[in-house]
Amino acid sequence: MAMPLRQSIRLATYLLKQKLRRREKYPVLVELEPLFACNLKCAGCGKIAQPASLLKQRMPVAQAIAAVEESGAPMVSIAGGEPLMHPEIDEIVRQLLARRKIVFLCTNALLLPKHLHKFTPHRNFAWMVHIDGLRERHDASVRKVGGFDAAVEAIRQAKAAGFRVMTNTTFFNTDTPEDVRAVLDYLNDELKVDLMQISPAYAYGKAPDQEHWLGVGQTRALFAKAFADGRRRKWRLNHSPVFLDFLEGKRELACTPWGIPSYSLLGWQRPCYLLDDSYASSYQELIETTDWSAFGRGKDPRCANCMAHCGYEPTAVIATLGSLRETLRAAVGS
Repeated sequence: MAMPLRQSIRLATYLLKQKLRRREKYPVLVELEPLFACNLKCAGCGKIAQPASLLKQRMPVAQAIAAVEESGAPMVSIAGGEPLMHPEIDEIVRQLLARRKIVFLCTNALLLPKHLHKFTPHRNFAWMVHIDGLRERHDASVRKVGGFDAAVEAIRQAKAAGFRVMTNTTFFNTDTPEDVRAVLDYLNDELKVDLMQISPAYAYGKAPDQEHWLGVGQTRALFAKAFADGRRRKWRLNHSPVFLDFLEGKRELACTPWGIPSYSLLGWQRPCYLLDDSYASSYQELIETTDWSAFGRGKDPRCANCMAHCGYEPTAVIATLGSLRETLRAAVGS
């Protein structure tokens, strides 16, 4: 995998402990959403469709920390909404780092320059900036002219201040292999971000744009062409080779929806970050009362075109660290 060696060792140790304890279901990473409010109205996201009363709420620090601690996950991705709109987001990050969690703070970066001074560079902390293509493509996706330039400037400021910066890019059926290559080349070579994360767009039910989702066949064709000629080895991608093989259609993976559980103001989301059938009040309740066998391609029609990392990357990570061959492949970036 592309993550730093010490973090890979930390994750491998965690997975080994779960195996020794014979736990079948455990979290690799928790998606923590301490608010739903956002300063953008992105085409592919429906978080701000929540009732106005819920959009005004902010999760207390103690509640956020307790949820992560209960799950036992070694990694936390703080999302939303826009996390930088939470008045105590820096305290949430500090307390998670103090508990030796690996923390990714997801942001559209528009507020990052204003709040950067509240944070301190840490080996287990990284900004995860949303970049959905180059200037025209990104601005259309986030529905804000100038959004791309603002995000790029924020990335430069964060890098200059000594922070690790990662990016997350979602691709739709309007994107071509050339689009994929162009944005990844720019992020890798021009901005020199530390790691890049990619994901095929999934038909998220509340998103304003319901026309441009990728089907499985389209996803495989898009990434197979984009990754041709060994190109994927050039980019600093935050994915295991197993997951990238999956995107290209070189191998199949089963969905592991419990691998990246989502916790928000509504509780533990069942069954996954993308489907919100119901909510559990505790992580234990989520694991014990969800019929996990009912989800995934071929089981639930809503999952038919999903190849999102929140369901399949945990499967890939477990497969990688459970195989010497795949571990070596990940180490050399093949």
